[in-house]
Amino acid sequence: MYRTGIGGAVAIVTGAGQGIGAAVTKAFVELGATVAAVDRNGERVEAVAAELGDRVRAYQADVADAAAVTDVVERVEAEVGPVGVLANVAGVLQVGTVQEIGDEDWQRTFAVNATGVFNFSRAVSKHMIARKKGSIVTVSSNAAGVPRHGMAAYAASKAAATMFTKSLGLELAEHGIRCNVVAPGSTDTDMQRGMWADEHGAERVIAGSPEAFKVGIPLRKLATPEDIADAVVFLASDRARHITMHDLYVDGGATLRA
Repeated sequence: MYRTGIGGAVAIVTGAGQGIGAAVTKAFVELGATVAAVDRNGERVEAVAAELGDRVRAYQADVADAAAVTDVVERVEAEVGPVGVLANVAGVLQVGTVQEIGDEDWQRTFAVNATGVFNFSRAVSKHMIARKKGSIVTVSSNAAGVPRHGMAAYAASKAAATMFTKSLGLELAEHGIRCNVVAPGSTDTDMQRGMWADEHGAERVIAGSPEAFKVGIPLRKLATPEDIADAVVFLASDRARHITMHDLYVDGGATLRA
């Protein structure tokens, strides 16, 4: 069997309390990793840890708080072990046109989606550099590469996270550390469902919205959180050992990328 390199590793997963973050946590555990699951919502991440067993340890922290992030990383290194994998999954979505988005909405979106990735990646990579190995995967969005009507703040913050991760990968390549991006499209999560007006929301997403200049999904289905988790685990694993600075779109073909 092809070894993944995940078994026995310590992974940090942010946004682990629900959705894609919880699915990524579960996927790492199933491959034998020990996971430090981080979320701003302590109750949610504790519930995920309780469900998945003793290879998951819950930590409450806001990824936008640099001091809290540094504290969590140092605690994980001391309490769990040397971090070999970081999955930046935490994210927020603020829908609205540029005229509708307030200052606080814009700032919070960037604080979580972009600065949160910077905070955790900087804190973790310091330890990875000393060990000359490690893998960082950032969950971005296909909106980072395709303009979205009414999603300027989200798209811009995800584009920032994507380019930061690629630039970090260039800096860390000499230390044997790989940095990659997974860009989901519409995925069946609470965040996605929060944008639906009624029970026909999934159908509309799959079909597309010409009035919003958005094509549908060629595969005719939404992604599941597990679909995204599989991509994250692949890029984090030794199966992707010669892949870095890559942006993997997992969107059922929705962006029609060449």
